[in-house]
Amino acid sequence: MTKTFRRFCLLSAFILVLSWPAPAQETQPITFDDLIALGRVSDPQISPDARWVAYVVDYYLKADNSRTSNLWLVPLAGGEPRQLTGSGKRDSRPRWSPDGSRIAFLSNRDGKWQLWTIPIDGGEATKLVDLPGNVGGLLWSPDGHWLAFTAEVYPDCTNLDCTAKHDAEKAKSQVKAQLYDKLLYRHWDSWSEGKRSHVFVIAADASGPPRDLTPGDHDVPPFSLGGPDDYDFSPDSQELCFARIVDPDKALSTNSDLWVVPVTGGEPKRLTQNPAWDGSPRYSPDGRWIAFRAQARAGFEADRFRLKLYERATGKILPLTENFDHWVMDFVWAADSRTIYFTASVKAQSPIFAVSVPEGQVRELLGASYNQSLQLSPDGQTFVFTRQSLSHPAEVWRASVTGSLSSPLTHTNHAILHRLKLGQVEEFYFTGAGGTKVQSWLIKPPDFDPQKKYPAVFLIHGGPQSTWGDNFHYRWNAQLFAAPGYVVALINPRGSPGWGQQFVDEISNDWGGKVYEDLMKGVDYVAALPYVDSSRLCAAGGSYGGYMANWLAGHTERFRCLISHAGVFDLVSEYGATEELWFPEWEFRGTPWTNPESYAKWSPHNFVQNFRTPMLVIHGLLDYRVPLEQGLALFTSLQRQKIPSKLLYFPDEGHWVLKPLNAELWWKTVHDWLATYLK
Repeated sequence: MTKTFRRFCLLSAFILVLSWPAPAQETQPITFDDLIALGRVSDPQISPDARWVAYVVDYYLKADNSRTSNLWLVPLAGGEPRQLTGSGKRDSRPRWSPDGSRIAFLSNRDGKWQLWTIPIDGGEATKLVDLPGNVGGLLWSPDGHWLAFTAEVYPDCTNLDCTAKHDAEKAKSQVKAQLYDKLLYRHWDSWSEGKRSHVFVIAADASGPPRDLTPGDHDVPPFSLGGPDDYDFSPDSQELCFARIVDPDKALSTNSDLWVVPVTGGEPKRLTQNPAWDGSPRYSPDGRWIAFRAQARAGFEADRFRLKLYERATGKILPLTENFDHWVMDFVWAADSRTIYFTASVKAQSPIFAVSVPEGQVRELLGASYNQSLQLSPDGQTFVFTRQSLSHPAEVWRASVTGSLSSPLTHTNHAILHRLKLGQVEEFYFTGAGGTKVQSWLIKPPDFDPQKKYPAVFLIHGGPQSTWGDNFHYRWNAQLFAAPGYVVALINPRGSPGWGQQFVDEISNDWGGKVYEDLMKGVDYVAALPYVDSSRLCAAGGSYGGYMANWLAGHTERFRCLISHAGVFDLVSEYGATEELWFPEWEFRGTPWTNPESYAKWSPHNFVQNFRTPMLVIHGLLDYRVPLEQGLALFTSLQRQKIPSKLLYFPDEGHWVLKPLNAELWWKTVHDWLATYLK
């Protein structure tokens, strides 16, 4: 039998299987077990020959309360994916060697995060070198000679061994006390140990020790909750451009600037002098430009992210998207250096745009979809990205650069989704405060019957400058909220990016003002729907959404119940215990002693006398952004008022509940609370 005939037989059999009538499968509403079983797809990377796409799939495991992740490959032209790694631990951040023969990646399979490589044509993964401590942020230089990575080090150390020695001495000491003389002494979920993040380079063949390119008492890259890398190799692999916070006190500043340093080491050169944030540098393929994202207002994390150009020969900085009133997110250069493609947050979606260089003419290529992790094939013809929606978790997609063709490359969660009965998603607008149109999402319960009356749950997002996008949120999953038989509304009030920067700005120093009116007018709209029981409503939110649940408790009795997760209760005590002080000082126009009126006006604790609504309070001990005491004070106030209330406390979680078994308890407690008051 010839190979050609054998392939023909296999293909014919495959087509026959696909065309055979599948047995009917009963569907069911989504459960927590379904949600936790979904594979979480991320970080697609195209091979240099444009044949393959490497990507990561994460799984959260209830059995041992852990997380595992593996690398996968799928043909860019379409075809069957294959698993590349399977260590049982976590493998992440695949990065192709410039010759396309192997992939470097990060793995904790040996107990700490290290640099590994694996050939793509078969063979086992090998550890590049055994470095002290954990490393991250892997990046391959264009010439293939260097690997860049990040590591946490003590500023007075000149190498990783020095940091490891300090850590070993600390571990042996019976005294665990820390002495601080400046802010920031803790951040999100951990206390500062005096370390800084630095970028290192090491020879790709590990022929020499790693070199610290960014020594000193500063973080490179600056802390970020997401977005493009804040460092990049030049096309000739001779220098590295990076962002670092300029001001010594990180708790009070958002001012990062761009710097360059030779890959061989030396004194960094400062490129930008913007008093606000500059980051995400990307060299153009011809080496003429460095594109980067920038904000205009110092001390404000939610200012518009603009694209700018730094001309390397002249040092001139040119604005590129100044007239584009939305946040630029991921971006990539075209091969001819004449176009940059980018995603942006627009009307609860994340379309793909193109902007001409250096003219700055923006046009939309792919709209009405939620796209992230944008990549471009070396021939400049094909985009690869992840796409998701409120009813579908992320998968890897491809599209032509013209935007005319798009299709999924992966179907990681097809088997699970095929047996689920998900709620219908609808978009609606209503008139909010001052006559402004406000966008929202509505998810109907499975087996929806328009002749019935359903209770409704209103989800309030955090931030406050964030958006309920058309994406599959794993922590506040709208489908899982709707599954027990609720209509679920996700309203994007003032402060939500996607409708222009003015709409974002109108929440600052107005936390319970226009945004509250937006939300309540949205409640009016949903409650008036013929299939909604206006007497059975509940509101729930986390972070700023938790703050708003607390604000609602003091300003309306419209709801049968409330849920406040990691919510701000007392703005003055919050200021004294949170970590990034530029945030409250921007939002409330100063400190509690320079502008006490603003803190008093918008603090929910000043309205406790009006509380009547039963409330579930949820908080984690390791939450240093909204410290635990906020939740404890809220619960104490509810109990002293004899208002039905419960406190769900997690001693091993921070601002988010991440461990699978803790997340299961979170969902069970939330669903039980809703059922008590809405069923």
